[in-house]
Amino acid sequence: MSQHRVGDGEGVDLETSLGYLLKEASSALRAAMEAVLRPLGMSVTHYACLELLAQRPGLSNSELARGTFVTRQSMNVLLQALEREGSVTRPTEAPVGKVLPTKLTPHGRRSLEKATVAVRSVEARMLGGMSEDQQSDAFRVLKSMIHSLRDDTGGV
Repeated sequence: MSQHRVGDGEGVDLETSLGYLLKEASSALRAAMEAVLRPLGMSVTHYACLELLAQRPGLSNSELARGTFVTRQSMNVLLQALEREGSVTRPTEAPVGKVLPTKLTPHGRRSLEKATVAVRSVEARMLGGMSEDQQSDAFRVLKSMIHSLRDDTGGV
């Protein structure tokens, strides 16, 4: 399977581009997740932030922004909203340096539990037509692609 049409000068053939297919899958996954999270008053970024905090309490604004693939400014706006709704807490002053460690509240944990059920249903639907071996293969291949791109010093 060729990703480029040789000699036609038009670049990547979207019909055979694995990168384009991955982006399409990512967009479809995000849309499906947004659809199940919206009735819960959440976005994918909101959910991802709560999930990261459940797994790694005390993360900073910058760490959360990196983990949810948004800017620090966008994460700061989200964290302020999450604080107002009572889902997270942050100290008013940094215990060390400038970092304000963020933690989930009991309300945030309850919100996350509901959202997790919804997100798992999307993932189950996405993987529904695949055997366990195919799911394992897909996981391995995607991890390999990520590893290759992050280890590439060629300008990515």
